[in-house]
Amino acid sequence: MVLIVAGWFIWHATADLDDIEARTLAVANVATLTRQHIVIVVIATIAVMVTAVPTGVLLTRGRLSFLAGPVTFIANMGQAAPVIGVIVLLAIWLGFGTPVAVLSLWIYAFLPVLANTVAGLRGVDRTILEAARGISMSPAQVLMRVELPMALPVIMVGARTALVLLVGSAAFATFISAGGLGNLITTGINLYRFPILVSGAMLIAALALAVEWFGRLMEVVLTPKGMK
Repeated sequence: MVLIVAGWFIWHATADLDDIEARTLAVANVATLTRQHIVIVVIATIAVMVTAVPTGVLLTRGRLSFLAGPVTFIANMGQAAPVIGVIVLLAIWLGFGTPVAVLSLWIYAFLPVLANTVAGLRGVDRTILEAARGISMSPAQVLMRVELPMALPVIMVGARTALVLLVGSAAFATFISAGGLGNLITTGINLYRFPILVSGAMLIAALALAVEWFGRLMEVVLTPKGMK
């Protein structure tokens, strides 16, 4: 990640760029596009985590537990849908802009987090849950102190997958006027400027590696000590 970014800056400082390439790849412009990309990813990630995890919890409780299997199946099937199709269809329906891009990415990344939350909670050892209930823990205490901590590694795998998906998929936000680093790729293609195209791809790849590293770091930090 660091090497990619450092290599790009060295190349940018020494490359012989024409006027269009120099203007498009100006550090200020790239920084603005990067900020737009990160904002879209962060908002979509927060939306996914505050909705998918509680939904997964509900699908493993009492009367709603029978829905866990069908919903997980649908979630897994939904991953086959191309994100660009979701973005374009919602843009046609709701209009262009950042809110629609965030909504599209939320729909797309919601699925792996939901599926992993359900899988993680259903994979908790039943005997441990019975032992927790046996010492008079309330259902809420069992969930917060036993189930979620034990399911956290599986949930975090889904969160990391969602983060990487969001970084890559956010490149399509440029098609609905939401900005982001995807603008460099489309500009490079439309103007036949290979340096712009490759720069966009490299920076998106570096950002994906950064969020993957951050996701692994958060997994280590949040996982209870006895489970590491």
